[in-house]
Amino acid sequence: MDVAEARASGLTGAGLPRRSLLKTGAGLAAAALFPSVLSACSGNRPGLLTVAGGEAGGFYLEFSTLLAASLERHGVAQKAVAVATGGSLDNLAQLRDGRATLAVSLADAVADPAMDATGGGGAPLAALGKVYENYVHCVVRKGSGITALSNLSGRTVAVGQPGSGTSLTTPRLLAAAGLGTSAEAGPAAQGSVAVVSLGLNDGLAALKAGTVDALFWSGGVPTAAISAAQREVPLALLDLSSLLPELRARHGAQYDRVFIPAESYPGVPAVWTVGTANLLLCRADLDSGTVERTVQLLVNHAGELIPQSSLGVQFLSPETLINTAGIPLHPAAAAAYRALHG
Repeated sequence: MDVAEARASGLTGAGLPRRSLLKTGAGLAAAALFPSVLSACSGNRPGLLTVAGGEAGGFYLEFSTLLAASLERHGVAQKAVAVATGGSLDNLAQLRDGRATLAVSLADAVADPAMDATGGGGAPLAALGKVYENYVHCVVRKGSGITALSNLSGRTVAVGQPGSGTSLTTPRLLAAAGLGTSAEAGPAAQGSVAVVSLGLNDGLAALKAGTVDALFWSGGVPTAAISAAQREVPLALLDLSSLLPELRARHGAQYDRVFIPAESYPGVPAVWTVGTANLLLCRADLDSGTVERTVQLLVNHAGELIPQSSLGVQFLSPETLINTAGIPLHPAAAAAYRALHG
């Protein structure tokens, strides 16, 4: 599919209003059948509801902050706060040990065998819905001569900070590309890359300073911190979509071929890449009233949950919220969606 076809199929926001890709047309029409008054649900409101987010400058924390404000505004909880975290793996750990009530996470992190669908132990985890698509960015300096992943052989790359979903996905991408990895200081051998565990902000600083040759990041489009860095140093994105068949063969169907439209970052051409569903999660033992009210909020107040930097690549409509990449919905969430769909 070329760029024109992608536009025709609705995969790009180029030339469209910022929020026009939010799939709420049919969703909000259906939501008219859904109770819009959150207080109609039975059950006590939690005194404090915590949403585990992500790194500053990233989509996770933006979304989680908006969600927390909306949860409090509409009475789902007496007080709701978003907290900065390392990302998906950190968020799953916070859910597991009760530090967080809700969390966002990449579907591949939840499905990782090491997590065993329970967050690594404790109460099983459950989904409240698919809230948006994450786009894997491989960011390089424009004019570096790096135009394909194979060009990273012998170079140094930032692969995400420990606890992030990026730190899980990046080694899988490099392995699918046939590149070995080394954490030792100094240049990597041909056929391998030297990896450093840097997150979004530190990785961008290293990329601008020239101490790494590429940065991997998994987030929304555009990611605010990357947009800011682009104003200082011209950047480019690598096409990762050719790795999709090998990724799926090795790790399952959590990965999609997704499209980053031209000018998502000023001066950066359109590019295909690898995407993963981003899920809103809770523990399976979260009370049904809180779950039901949260689902109502996701459906009826979707417009409050779009970060200002977003091009609208959200999935807050009933027909897409339930597509949770094989991760089971919380029973109360499933019941709420069934009530919505009739």
